[in-house]
This record gives sequence, C-alpha cells and structure tokens, in this order.
Amino acid sequence: MSQERHSQLGIHPVDPSEAGTLLKRQHVMRRTRIIVAVLLLLLAVGSARTVISRVFNQRELQAGTTERARQYVKTVSANSSDGGQTLALPGTLQGFVQSPIAARAGGYLKHWYKDIGSRVEKGELLAELDTPETDQQLSQAVAARAQAASSLDLAQSTVARWEALRKKDAVSQQELDERRSAFAQAGANLAAADANVERLRQIEGFKRIVAPFSGVITRRNVDVGDLVDPGSGGRALFTLAQTNPLRVYVNVPQSYANLVKQGQQVVVTQAELRGQSFAGKVVRTAASIDTSTRSMQIEVALPNPDDSLLPGAFVQVALPLKPSGALVVSTDVLLFRRDGTQVAAVDSANKVRLKRVELGRNYGPRVEVLSGIDGSERLILNPSDSVAEGDEVVVAPTAVAAKGKS
Repeated sequence: MSQERHSQLGIHPVDPSEAGTLLKRQHVMRRTRIIVAVLLLLLAVGSARTVISRVFNQRELQAGTTERARQYVKTVSANSSDGGQTLALPGTLQGFVQSPIAARAGGYLKHWYKDIGSRVEKGELLAELDTPETDQQLSQAVAARAQAASSLDLAQSTVARWEALRKKDAVSQQELDERRSAFAQAGANLAAADANVERLRQIEGFKRIVAPFSGVITRRNVDVGDLVDPGSGGRALFTLAQTNPLRVYVNVPQSYANLVKQGQQVVVTQAELRGQSFAGKVVRTAASIDTSTRSMQIEVALPNPDDSLLPGAFVQVALPLKPSGALVVSTDVLLFRRDGTQVAAVDSANKVRLKRVELGRNYGPRVEVLSGIDGSERLILNPSDSVAEGDEVVVAPTAVAAKGKS
C-alpha cells in the first residue's frame, strides 16, 4: 500500500523505533489482566470456602445442640422379693456368762494367782485374803459356843434332879417348870452359838477366791495389800467371762420384729476378720417392743471353739427374712418431693411419667414398694431433680451407660 493510501485512511506508519515499546506495553497489559483474573478467582474460591465452612459449622453446632439437649437415662426394673431379704444389724459380743467376782469376806489381799488373759477352770483358786478380824470373831464365837454347851449341860442335870424331887413331892410344879424352861433356853443358846460359829467358818472359807465357772479372766482390779470390802458394795476383784459360746444382743426394728423367730439361723461377721463368717442361732427373743426404741431385743448364741471372736467386739448380724411378696427397687430411683415419694418411669414413647409410690421395709440399698407401680415400668436410675412430667428422654444403651458410669 502506498503512502497516499495510508494518508487517506488516516493510518500512520509505525516507526520502527517505537515498535518494541508498543509490544512491551501489550505484554504488561496481558500479564496484568491474567493476575487480576487469578486474584478474582482466588477471592471467589476463598469466599466459597468461607461460606461452605460456615454452613458446615452451623450444621455441626445445631447437631451438637440437639444432641446435648437430649436427656440420656439408664433404666432399671422393679423385682419381686420372693427370694427373701437379709437384714444386717449391729451388735456387741458378750461372754455367754460374764460376772464380776467380789469378796464375801473383808480383809487384805494376801496373794493373787491369776491375771488377765488367764484361762481358769471352775473351782480354781484365784486369790487369797488375810482376814484377822474374822479370825478373832471366829475364836470368840467358838468360846461362846463352849459356854453355851456348859450351860446346857448344867441345865440338863438340874432338870433331871428337880424331876426326881418332884416325884417325891419335895418341890412344886412351878419350880420344876422354871428349871425346864432354863434347860430349853440353854439349848437355844447353844444352837445360836453353833449357827454363829458356822457362819464365821463360812466367811473364813471365802478367804479363798475361786472361779465360779470356767472362762477367761478379762480384768483384775486389785493387787497385794489392797483392802477388800465384803459384799456387792465393794469393788470386784476379777471379771470372769465364758468365751465359748458367746452371745450377741441385737435390737430388731419394729417393722421386722414379726419376721424373727426363735431357732432362726444367722450369720455374724466382723470387719477386722475379712473373709470369715460365723454361724449363730437366735435362742430367744424379748417377744415385746421396747417403747423407747420401738425395737425388739433378740439374743443370738454364737459358738466360738477356737476363740477367734473376742468379747466386747463390734459385729454385724445378718438376719435372713422370709419374703414378703412386695416389689423391691433400688433406692437410687426414688424422688423425694413435696408431693411425696415418686419414681420416674419411661413410657413406650420415651416420655417421663412421674408416679407416686408407697414404701415399705428399707433394706439399705433397696426398698420395698407397696403401691404405685406394677413391676412392668422402666424406672429411671438416678433421675435429676429437674426431671418433669412429659420430658422426652433417650434410654442409653448398656455400653453407653457403662461408659458413663466408669
């Protein structure tokens, strides 16, 4: 094309010196457009990611809120008490025979032969007393008895002579009767002297303190030289206990008193003797209720041939009771509110139904329910204080419940 044609069209020819600059500008513009497009694309991707993340977070939050709003519960059922129950009551071991041994004679302790922990047989010597006053009284009584015997002999011979004189009518009947009365009085005086001598000899015999029965000395309260007062007013010299068998006195509450019978077998345990149990038997009951404690006292005889149990120890006595036929539930299902004692049951629609119940005997971890449920209900275990009628709950599977419990 000619220059004139270019002039007509208004197209100026490119200067060869400016052609390189123009190409550079076009390259920069193209790169700028590409960068802008990439940035716009990145912004779009970032915005989309933010929107998607927010949607997912909202869904997770809603799902978590819904999950936490659910009440997971564990349920149990009421059981029948046909299998019987065991009532555990505290008691204290006592020697079958336990007695303080006091002195009958007054004096000073001369010697003691048995100390605490000593096993003694019936009639075995425990201690000896020195009784100088009683010894003197006995000597005096023996002398008085001799005087009474002499007086009796004299009165007897006098009566014999006066009876012979009366036959000869040498004396009056009145005088004879007086001599006979003197003879009878002398006989009575001798009998009184004999009784006094025998009494003091019996007291002399009490200078030897012997064991009234076989057992173990559990206490010694005196030492050599101590002054011992006679009778129950003085202090006991020893305390003797028979350790085989032992006896336990237990107070049974009034609600269980009718279920305990004489001859019933029981099991006795002691906390210090782990893994050991001892069989006993109810030998007698008070057959009446103590008005101050509203309980009945029973006595349990407990064989102790190897002396494993010690008198005075605290033990637990388990009394097996006959079944009452009532429903038994765990005490963890009970709700105590102003409307009375209630349980929370879960119906077929997994909604809470509060039921008022009447309780019977309390066995510690379990309690009898006399009315209010029929045994087919699913009872919520450890219900919260905020549980209300109509609340929707989810019964936790066994594995979930076990995990939550652990």
